[in-house]
Amino acid sequence: MAEKKKIVIIGGGFAGLKLARELKGSGFRVVLIDKHNYHQFQPLMYQVATSRLEPSSIAFPLRKVFQYEKDIHIRLAEVERIDTDLKKVYTDQFIMDYDKLVVAVGATTNYYGNEELKKFAMPMKSVQESMALRNRILMTFERAICMSEDESLPLMNFVVVGGGPTGVELAGALAEMRKYILPKDYPDRDFSMMKIYLLEGAQATLGSMSKNAQKYSQLYLEELGVIVKTNTIVESYDGTEVVFKGGGSILTKNLIWAAGVKGNTLPGLPKDSIVRGGRYKVDRYQAVAGLKDVYAIGDIAYMETEKYPHGHPQLANVAISQAQNLAQNLMNEEKGGVLNAFEYKDKGSMATVGKRRAVVDLPNVKFQGWFAWLTWMAVHFWLILSVKNKLTIFINWMMSYFNNDSTLRIILRANRSKVTDTMPKPSLEEVS
Repeated sequence: MAEKKKIVIIGGGFAGLKLARELKGSGFRVVLIDKHNYHQFQPLMYQVATSRLEPSSIAFPLRKVFQYEKDIHIRLAEVERIDTDLKKVYTDQFIMDYDKLVVAVGATTNYYGNEELKKFAMPMKSVQESMALRNRILMTFERAICMSEDESLPLMNFVVVGGGPTGVELAGALAEMRKYILPKDYPDRDFSMMKIYLLEGAQATLGSMSKNAQKYSQLYLEELGVIVKTNTIVESYDGTEVVFKGGGSILTKNLIWAAGVKGNTLPGLPKDSIVRGGRYKVDRYQAVAGLKDVYAIGDIAYMETEKYPHGHPQLANVAISQAQNLAQNLMNEEKGGVLNAFEYKDKGSMATVGKRRAVVDLPNVKFQGWFAWLTWMAVHFWLILSVKNKLTIFINWMMSYFNNDSTLRIILRANRSKVTDTMPKPSLEEVS
């Protein structure tokens, strides 16, 4: 009996996870490598950061997904380099060969080369970063109540940089927290002095969406008391003062960076295959330019088509569609069938700005308000992996809807782990 071909997938995000699920029962041996043992649902990370949801609600163990699949294997490791000549993946735990390699490592925060921002600004691209941000937000108020109002001014200014969906949703959640929750938690503090700023370098928030979405997202934010500053670019931030290009500044101890992403490129893949945004250039079949049997999907992939001459948007729907297309092509290729060029069918985009406020752009209709908010909730609820997580999120959302509160404002700070600190180091032998 011929040995099964091995497909190694690097990354357990929307793209990598969907590809592995599509390849169930395909006859391939699939190995999914990720530095975390769980899939994280990025669109709801801002709700973890603002104490609306627990991290376990938006994370799901990868091994649980494939408990009954004998040909799909999970490996917890961090990839250090790829050797495309020898067809080997080198990690901090083992060395593994492959027949086909799929890079689905996603994107990380882009500080555009500003080391000051990297040092002092707070990102929100992972569950850990969301938890760190939650702790920072809650500790801010614990510190502020021990200070005079003048002394606490930099603490009580929250600055969110980036007017995309993440920035808009986070600013809206902070504004609702200020309105509904903080006055009850800290009755001896006047929260009218708490300022929330949203800074956007372009002319409008939600620049990739319709004019309707841009108009109403800014309107909703301003109704919640968020100070929206468009055409505003951050020049520097020293941990206390954020300075704008062209003049102006804000004193703040809390600058949250949601202004851009760049691809998580891997050592060993040719640098000339990397294009703008740190993404790998791929053809219409997801193959990385200049390489054989190496593919890229999701946020890390850059594909030019007639409809998308500057690459596809870095959205979950795009990642899922690319994974479905690649899975079908890999199976077709194995059977000697025809390969299908990828063509993305736009399913729309959306963003929420607090309770009962959202904007939705569908291919044939644009709308906003209460129904848009219900649509946003339904779509995100459907994308969550497990029934248990769906129920947990639904209960939290309903409680928050009716009483404008949650019970999740717990500050958790982890100590060093004796388990990982005393774990024996692997010999870095080659594994199957």
